[in-house]
Amino acid sequence: MSDLQVDVVLPCLDEAGALPGVLAALPAGFRAIVVDNGSSDGSPDVAAALGAKVVDEPRRGYGAAVHTGLEAATADIVCFADADGSLDLGDLPRLVAAVEGGADLAVGRRVPTHAGVWPWHARAGNAVLSLLLRSRGLPVRDIAPLRAARRDALLGLGVTDRAFGYPLELLIRAQRAGWQVREFDVTYGERAKGTKSKVSGSVRGTLRAVRDFGRVLAR
Repeated sequence: MSDLQVDVVLPCLDEAGALPGVLAALPAGFRAIVVDNGSSDGSPDVAAALGAKVVDEPRRGYGAAVHTGLEAATADIVCFADADGSLDLGDLPRLVAAVEGGADLAVGRRVPTHAGVWPWHARAGNAVLSLLLRSRGLPVRDIAPLRAARRDALLGLGVTDRAFGYPLELLIRAQRAGWQVREFDVTYGERAKGTKSKVSGSVRGTLRAVRDFGRVLAR
């Protein structure tokens, strides 16, 4: 995989404190596309100064940022990760290798480094959604915060959600399309200081995500 170029889409909303560490952790051959989703802390300037490609997406929403990053990517294989420092981007080569080996979609299952990293309300919601996905025949135990797939195939899947429901809709559409999905355990640790999760950082954020997930499941 030494000559392979991979684009890594990083949706970003006020992650200036995390970006130096996140971008430094990218493996060789993995190029960052930071999609700024309305930051007020100078995140775009930090990302650009560190050599990342910066794309602006003024429409607020995780799915909007992810989709804009996917469209801006040029590599055959594209990865997606949070920009808050909670994920180990050193896990990305394993996911890419699975896609190179024939998987349509490779995803990460978060394994917390210690208690308290993953709040109970976020973990409970994830467990329920994962159970629903397994009941539909998709062998996953997380809703894929870290993932890799081929760019053209992802665009062809036609995911329409532009809010928190994007990763859930992606998995549902992948299952319906008969995609081969492989899941790997990935490290899940503390967010960088000065950043806050838009979902698990509060009960309100989790409830907003559940609302978006429910909208996707009702389709």
